[in-house]
Amino acid sequence: MTQPIALITGASAGLGVDFARQLASKGKRLVLVARRKDRLDALAAAIGNARAVEADLSVPGAADRLMADLSAHGEHVELLVNNAGFGLAGRFAKLDAKRQRQMIDLNCGALVELAHAVLPSMIERKSGAILNVASTAAFQPGPGMAVYFATKAFVLSFSEALHEEVRKNGVIVSALCPGPTATEFGEVAGWKPAGPSAKIFVDMAADSASVVRAGLEGLERGRAIVIPGLMNKSTAQAHRLFPRSWVRKAAGSIKL
Repeated sequence: MTQPIALITGASAGLGVDFARQLASKGKRLVLVARRKDRLDALAAAIGNARAVEADLSVPGAADRLMADLSAHGEHVELLVNNAGFGLAGRFAKLDAKRQRQMIDLNCGALVELAHAVLPSMIERKSGAILNVASTAAFQPGPGMAVYFATKAFVLSFSEALHEEVRKNGVIVSALCPGPTATEFGEVAGWKPAGPSAKIFVDMAADSASVVRAGLEGLERGRAIVIPGLMNKSTAQAHRLFPRSWVRKAAGSIKL
């Protein structure tokens, strides 16, 4: 018999830390995955009932190596939280091409590989769940963060499709689409907000714990899409209320 675990990627900071804390409080056995092993070890020691795996999931073959590690430890995934990802702020033509490809590989490629690795056994057991972290960025183009917004649109579309494919097999797939959240994301992305529009954006930022709580509650309710916060729900529907030309110009008006 293998031991059921919740697998959390990108667990060393931001939403990942709060996913770990809240799932541990529910009695889940955790496997925490990220590049920063020191942070993972500290988190695992603090919450208990968890182990840390150092991995850069953007590297080819990393997902396969992670699944082999779980197998070697006699574990199977009952909940996959695909949280690993990052953004890059700046004009597409000026950003480093290799770093943008790495973002695609992590935000999309690794997410798909891990979902594909765990779904067959979930379907066989008629039990399991996958929570893919997308963003309200998934609902419109993002001039100034073009590739990041596009990766989150992919995550949303992919998650919705999987939700429909496996819901009758007892498996839940949800996309969590938070708006601005107080994490290290902006610092890593190189985003330096300036001007009144950016200030409003920053002031809207939710705390990480509340976003995670909403995501887990939505997953438990079997929702395909979870958008925390009334304002975020409204802005996510802007493409339905206004011409797409207006929406993309509004997104591009936030100074980087």
